[in-house]
Amino acid sequence: MKCLLLCMWTWVLLVLMGTGRSIGCLEEERNALLKIKAAFNHPYGSSLQSWSEDDGDCCLWNHVECDNITLHVTRLDLYLIRRDIISPRRPWVIDASLFLPLEELQELELTDNALSGINGTLYLKNLKKLSLGVNHLKRVPSLYKENSVEAQNLSSSQLEGVTLEVLDLTGNNLVNDALTDIVRITSLKAIVIRFCGLNDSKLLEGLCRLKNLEELDIYGNGFSGPLPSCLCNMTSLSVLDVQYNNFSGAIPSTLLSNLKSLEYIAFSGNAFEGSLSLASLANTSNLKVFLLLDNLYHLEVNTEEGTWFPPFQLWAFGLSNCVLNKDADSVIPSFLKEQFDLRDVQLGHNGMTGSFPNWLLRNNIHLEQFDLPGNNLSGAFHLPSNLSLVDMTWFDVSANIIEGELPSQIGSILPNLQYLNLSYNYLKGRIPPSIGNMENLETLDMSNNGFMGEISEILAKNCKLLRLLKLSGNNLQGQMLPRNSSFPGLEQLYLDSNRFTGDISPDILNSPFLEILDVSNNSISGTLPNWIGDISSLNVLMLASNLLEGPLSLSFCNLKHLTRLDLSSNNLGPNIPHCANFTVIKFLHLTNDKLTGHFPESIFGASSIVTLDLRHNALSGKLPNWIGSLQNLKVLLLQGNKFEGSIPLDLCMLKNMSILDLSKNNLFGQIPSCLKDLTFGNDEVPSYVFGTTLFILNEVDQYMYQSRFSLLNSYGGGGGYAYLEEKVNFRTKRRLELYKGHILRLMSGMDLSQNNLTGFIPLEFGYLSQLLALNLSHNHLMGQIPTTFSNLRNVESLDLSNNNLTGPIPPQLTELYTLSYFSVAHNNLSGRLPDRKYQFGTFDKESYEGNPLLCGPPLTSCDGSNQGGGITPSSIKAGEYDSWKEAFLWSFAGSYVVAFFGVVFFFYLNSHCQYLLFKLIHKLIPSLPL
Repeated sequence: MKCLLLCMWTWVLLVLMGTGRSIGCLEEERNALLKIKAAFNHPYGSSLQSWSEDDGDCCLWNHVECDNITLHVTRLDLYLIRRDIISPRRPWVIDASLFLPLEELQELELTDNALSGINGTLYLKNLKKLSLGVNHLKRVPSLYKENSVEAQNLSSSQLEGVTLEVLDLTGNNLVNDALTDIVRITSLKAIVIRFCGLNDSKLLEGLCRLKNLEELDIYGNGFSGPLPSCLCNMTSLSVLDVQYNNFSGAIPSTLLSNLKSLEYIAFSGNAFEGSLSLASLANTSNLKVFLLLDNLYHLEVNTEEGTWFPPFQLWAFGLSNCVLNKDADSVIPSFLKEQFDLRDVQLGHNGMTGSFPNWLLRNNIHLEQFDLPGNNLSGAFHLPSNLSLVDMTWFDVSANIIEGELPSQIGSILPNLQYLNLSYNYLKGRIPPSIGNMENLETLDMSNNGFMGEISEILAKNCKLLRLLKLSGNNLQGQMLPRNSSFPGLEQLYLDSNRFTGDISPDILNSPFLEILDVSNNSISGTLPNWIGDISSLNVLMLASNLLEGPLSLSFCNLKHLTRLDLSSNNLGPNIPHCANFTVIKFLHLTNDKLTGHFPESIFGASSIVTLDLRHNALSGKLPNWIGSLQNLKVLLLQGNKFEGSIPLDLCMLKNMSILDLSKNNLFGQIPSCLKDLTFGNDEVPSYVFGTTLFILNEVDQYMYQSRFSLLNSYGGGGGYAYLEEKVNFRTKRRLELYKGHILRLMSGMDLSQNNLTGFIPLEFGYLSQLLALNLSHNHLMGQIPTTFSNLRNVESLDLSNNNLTGPIPPQLTELYTLSYFSVAHNNLSGRLPDRKYQFGTFDKESYEGNPLLCGPPLTSCDGSNQGGGITPSSIKAGEYDSWKEAFLWSFAGSYVVAFFGVVFFFYLNSHCQYLLFKLIHKLIPSLPL
């Protein structure tokens, strides 16, 4: 028997040798692979080093898989092979003929190789899966023979010989007709065209012709309008992902009721409207994932309509930013009580009411993500005490109205959390020490509650993986960190708005990668420590509103990466060290400190600065001419200092300015007319300018939905970003307002009040059409109010009070429809007030007081003959004129009598003056005796 087997094996070897096949690899395929290697390495790459001419068995090469029996190459994985050719990688084209010898190839992976095209026809009769993602393709390569009868017959419904089932085109920049030929390959069962820049919804109607399609993923394109109705006829679909496009209109209920094979459906990130009843899922027994997140509150979703029983057991359910159960008091979907296999629940920002749903945790012990922020959930924070939810990594119930104390054993119930967010609730009591048992914790946010006491030592020593710790807005007290705290991986620490006392904790040095330190609004005392400069990674330092004092140490100069610094409202000063490095600073706040001397020279060269706030110090001297070099400056706040001299013309070079406050200084001279060149909002400010997106906080491993074609690996969600909003105080409408984030982006204003400015108001100011607030009050300005001010179409606050302005108020100002505050009080204006219409109908006497020559409602009335001069007898009614004349005569007579008796009394008391007076009279009248 052994001899027979040996003979058979020898015969097989002889046959293989006789056919030109080497052991383990076809010679023809081996040569083809070497040519592919050369193409990928051209001109000087070094990839695929295991592919060697000296190694005859290509089935043992990396990235190559062969059939165990036939030894044909069946899978070729060339993902990111061209990475070391050139940087940045240049687009290139590969010849399709290089792959044609691989006749039995079933899977070809060409993702992320900077391909801009494939020359020729990539027709491989056994190819089932082709991945061309993350390249530079404009069009899909030809996948069938152009000279075949089927290809020539455009009416053919199927291309015989084409077996392609899976096509992945993710991350290319396809043109809208790139899929024209694809819709003829009816063998396709899965197609992924994520992030391909497509926006022609007619393409989707073409894809509807692929009746065998089981997975359709068009995530992250620009498709708009309603969902194509033909999708309702694709009854073979098990996966439908249309997330993050621009779809609008209603989600057809027939789409959910007809597609009974659906296992995964994702509608997130669109603008759907109307209403949707989840009762239409009653026949979808295979459903595992349903996602409808981030829908902009345009869609009403009803889960309580009628009596329906879910035939499915979901793995993931996501519904956010919708109007949920509007007619049922926004209750939590009751069908979830019948779900016992959930791994992921995302129900944020739906306005849900009711008690905290601890039953969801009790019923689904394998939950990994529990995400319910931004609702109206109330009651106590109860957790199932008899369970340990070991699979839970993400827990977020922030921005609700949950109250009471945290369970003392929370660390045992949720031992493996990586992300915990309980912020913006009404929780109180002490932070349980058991949170220190969550040794995998990376993000802990318990801000804006009512927690009290000190930070637990167990938390400060055991949670060594923490990257973000946020305890802002509580009533915590004691030292800012317990002694010997150790957060070696900490990147962000927020302890602001508490009651911490003592010095800045030196244990911060145990966090060498710290980028953000915010301890503002506490009672921290002492000096800014010398070791602060040793935290060289600091990007944001916020110590405002504490009791710090003394000078800034020279070690401060080692902080070379600061983009945001706020030391306001302390007793720091009197100088900023000359060596301070502000080359990358964006937001600098030093208001209400003890700074003296001239404008800080250390700011020179801070070309990235966006906000410069030096209000309420004792800075003096002239504003430097080099201030015009701060080209990115958008907010300049210098109020309440002792700056003098004229406003420098270089200030007009700050073309991006949106808020300028030079009030309460000693500036004099004329207002430069070139200030009209400042945009004050003429260009739309990008959202990132007044905010800092720092880095991702946490990336939780999502539950993996494994599609049958291994195309869908996850379903989004998770993660988050730390976003610090810029905040600015600016006085408008006679009150100090706080502008931050998005509102700050929209604000524009100029305040030059309470200086010693003279001359005329520049006519050119009337062309600052985007200006929202203008304050020139309490100066010595003269002349008339420019009629060009009627062009200030967006102005909301206009204050010209306490100057020496003359002439009438231009009647054209009534066209300022947005004006809500207006004052010209205490000037020398005259004539009739503008008609009381539009906004001017809302202004009372206080807007005009201190101008005795103004008339008209709401002041004294005047007849129609007075069109701009002062008040004259002819412009006053007879009775009013008589009263005025009588008051004048009585006033004149009284003044004459007082003056006469004053002179007499003076001479009566002074005999020498009497002698001089009579001597003078004798010279004039010689006959008069002395």
